[in-house]
Amino acid sequence: MTATARETVLRRVRDALALSDGPEVTVPRGYRTGRSLPDEERLALFVDRLVDYRAQVRTCTAATTAAVLAEVLHTHGARTIGVPPGLDPAWLAGFDGETVTDSAEVPAPSLDALDGVVTGSAVSCAETGTIFLDGAAADQGRRALTLVPDLHVCVVELSSVRTGVPEAVAQLTPEHPITLISGPSATSDIELERVEGVHGPRTLAVVIRTDR
Repeated sequence: MTATARETVLRRVRDALALSDGPEVTVPRGYRTGRSLPDEERLALFVDRLVDYRAQVRTCTAATTAAVLAEVLHTHGARTIGVPPGLDPAWLAGFDGETVTDSAEVPAPSLDALDGVVTGSAVSCAETGTIFLDGAAADQGRRALTLVPDLHVCVVELSSVRTGVPEAVAQLTPEHPITLISGPSATSDIELERVEGVHGPRTLAVVIRTDR
């Protein structure tokens, strides 16, 4: 069986370590953990950070999720959207456009034909305004689905928003493919002019559900 690139890299690391005569190094892990904030404060902090990153933010309840998502998609003129296979269909009950369910068999370049994508999320960090996607979860889909379309509408449960990075990372499974999102894709050119949409969606719309 042909080794994957990951297996090859890890094997070379292990070989290099086996040849080393240096002592093992223990990395200190004295992070601040266990921090928490009341729901209102955590929500306010998370929204503040998202807006600072130029993300568009809406809040909703479980009962108004479909209406808010439909409004967000309509605002951006999205008529054909991609969704992961495990996305709750009730979330898109108010959307009157075409919904395309993604799969591994769909070539990544063809995702560019979509007007946008709607996904769930695994966990988020209020302190940094970062959303974590877990590619193993059925409502978040594969990484290509959230990188190729120009619009990403991400649904976040307030109950999944943690105060800090250590608290958020503790909720994840390290072996899963994790994508971290802090605002829409952006970079700067040599003259420090901000350019959006280079490495991912130009527009990030976050819909925060304050209850289930």
